[in-house]
Amino acid sequence: MNTVEDRIRAVFADAGCSGWLHARRCDGSTGEISVDGNSRVVSASVYKLPLFVAFCRGIDAGRVDPAARLTVLPSDCTPGPTGIAVLRDPVTMSRRDLATSMMTVSDNAAADVLLGEIGLGAVEDLLADLGLIETRVVGGTADQYRTLVRDTDTHTTAEAFAALADNDEAWSVSAYDPSYTSATTPEEMTRLLRAIWTGSVLSPEQTDFVRSVMRKQPWSHRIASAFPHRGVSVAGKTGTIGVIRNEVAVVEFPGEYPVAVAVFTRAARADPVLPVVDAAIAEVARIAVTDLRRPLPDV
Repeated sequence: MNTVEDRIRAVFADAGCSGWLHARRCDGSTGEISVDGNSRVVSASVYKLPLFVAFCRGIDAGRVDPAARLTVLPSDCTPGPTGIAVLRDPVTMSRRDLATSMMTVSDNAAADVLLGEIGLGAVEDLLADLGLIETRVVGGTADQYRTLVRDTDTHTTAEAFAALADNDEAWSVSAYDPSYTSATTPEEMTRLLRAIWTGSVLSPEQTDFVRSVMRKQPWSHRIASAFPHRGVSVAGKTGTIGVIRNEVAVVEFPGEYPVAVAVFTRAARADPVLPVVDAAIAEVARIAVTDLRRPLPDV
């Protein structure tokens, strides 16, 4: 294995998954690491990152009041294992706190409420303005779940996910096809992350907000597990549905340029929990980030 790319491909193969990766420093350099990084891949909950940035752009433009409060009924919400959907009573939150819940614990209900608030057009405008022409958000999580129930010929979201977890069935669902569902490329996601970290897409206040929220993601089983060192920050967003496991993140070592890395995978097995694939995401991120690390210039 003579190259970084070869080593990354070997990790994906050993884990029993297809994998796509792109990494770059958040500076003006052109250096990058790419393993099929320009291929279109399924976003899963990574779509919440451009939604979050579009929300913050609305705040900068004065179209969105982040402190305005909304009351949400959990019984009316998109299903999910975290956030509002697991609660029983009406919840009143600010738009800004809904966005925080969406990003930190990947709150499906909060994401769909927010998407309804700012509109899909705001997300499309953001993507167009940044030249992210391969990235597409076709709807929220509720839209995806309705399609999933149809594709698996089931009656509920729970039944649909049970069907997806059956290794004896070879499900061909639109949720696994980037031509039909929300999709992106690893390269476009690191380009978006770089734009955030260099402050070129949002005001300083909203840039700080996005960074701080992404650093609070509690999931440490993917990219964060590769960097358990004191003082190292991992600001990320995961995405998972069935055989799809993803994460995009910015890794920050003290005194060094931040490095953006995007990893997308599709497992050969349909088991709901595949620690070997999560570990592979961590390992390929470690390989890529290590190769790109550079110290900040002395001031």
